[in-house]
Amino acid sequence: MALRRGIEGRESEPLVHKLYGDSFEDTNLEALLAERGVGRLVVTGAQTDACIRSTMHGGFTRGYDVTLVSDAHTTEDLSEYGAPSPDKVIAHTNLYWDWQSAPGRRGGAVPTAEVDFQADTDADE
Repeated sequence: MALRRGIEGRESEPLVHKLYGDSFEDTNLEALLAERGVGRLVVTGAQTDACIRSTMHGGFTRGYDVTLVSDAHTTEDLSEYGAPSPDKVIAHTNLYWDWQSAPGRRGGAVPTAEVDFQADTDADE
């Protein structure tokens, strides 16, 4: 399943159209994940400081484990408006998300080479 713009997908893959930063907001994403028994999200994409953060928090507060792929998200340079440079936004988001946890769920940040798509059977430990 993908939230994609300009990326070819398979006919069998659902496409979620979103209008807000949080991919769960006013979409059918949560229903699609529930139908498939998904308990963990693996997040990549753009805009680190907007859509990525919003979607990770949206999923986390809805009870999902959320893994951020640390070298597979990006943002534009908004430093002229007072924001940190993109490399710092990305580094801070990776650091912050790597330490997220709550009862029965956890966050994490891993590089692409370490992404594991296998079901996590010890998530409650």
